[in-house]
Amino acid sequence: MADSSKTDWRLEGEYFETCNCATTCPCIWLKPPTEGECKLLVGWHIERGYLGETRLDGLNVALACYAPGNMHNGNWQVALYLDQRANEKQRIALEQIFGGRFGGQPALLMRFVRKFLGSYCARIDFLANGKRRRMVVEGVAEAEIEGIEGIRGGVPTIDNPPLCVVASHPAAVAKSKRYVYRDQDFHWEFTERNGFYSPFVYGSEC
Repeated sequence: MADSSKTDWRLEGEYFETCNCATTCPCIWLKPPTEGECKLLVGWHIERGYLGETRLDGLNVALACYAPGNMHNGNWQVALYLDQRANEKQRIALEQIFGGRFGGQPALLMRFVRKFLGSYCARIDFLANGKRRRMVVEGVAEAEIEGIEGIRGGVPTIDNPPLCVVASHPAAVAKSKRYVYRDQDFHWEFTERNGFYSPFVYGSEC
């Protein structure tokens, strides 16, 4: 069996997330969510990427996560959604990378997962435009966020918190315009809640 730790891989592109926290998410500072539980949706657009010889350019991935308390305590339940445009090799590669098999930031996050609810193929549309980010997972989820205005103008950022989805870049702070998720016996719907976005780089050397 091949040693997965030796497999060369890299993903880079754009990401955003939104959750039910009423203010900038305290979970990244290892504090409890503002409503006692976390209901998180994350989207990634891979501009350039590969696992070994399998190219992953242009594909989208989404993840829904439920945590019953402080996220640092684990017990996460997660469902993974993979771009239906991916062929079989690409689908397997994405499932393995985001499932944590090849290390890097995805593996760090998967250490907190108690229950994996499965991976599913879906049409995923991801849009990045200025301060706005929008993602639709057909039949499952829709999320849109917009960066907030800082006191000196521009969008404020957070860098190097103890817990985050993306460690490679500072996260721009945003608020949700719309957040709906209906799957896995969950039904979440929020507006004006926490959001983050940034470029991202994941890989065997990251």
